[in-house]
Amino acid sequence: MKKKTTTRKTIRQIVREEVAMAIKEVITELKQPTQSQPQPKKIVEKKSFTNNSVLNDVLNETASDGEWKTLGGSEFTTDRMNELVGGQYGDMMKNTPQQVPSSDPMSQFVNKDYSEVLKKSEEKSKMKHGG
Repeated sequence: MKKKTTTRKTIRQIVREEVAMAIKEVITELKQPTQSQPQPKKIVEKKSFTNNSVLNDVLNETASDGEWKTLGGSEFTTDRMNELVGGQYGDMMKNTPQQVPSSDPMSQFVNKDYSEVLKKSEEKSKMKHGG
């Protein structure tokens, strides 16, 4: 029970801190003078991404807006891929297999070496097909 209550308290504290930071940002934005004249929007040809008209409208609006390109402070490129996937992509490229914790009942199934089973099935397949 102690783990649950400490986890809850920790989550509540983190949420409070994040909300406080967000409120400070909003207040700062509200204090800054707003632009008096709106910027003209570019007229962009609408593309058809799917048969769903509502989804097409949303996708076209998102594509023309362009704000998505700089989410996270700057443009996401392949150089920043590790940030996007949280470092897991680099681990996939290593030759070492990922291990599931042994306390998990599925770990025996997932981590089992099936090479012998595969060899036997290949042998049986060759015998069946006259190989």
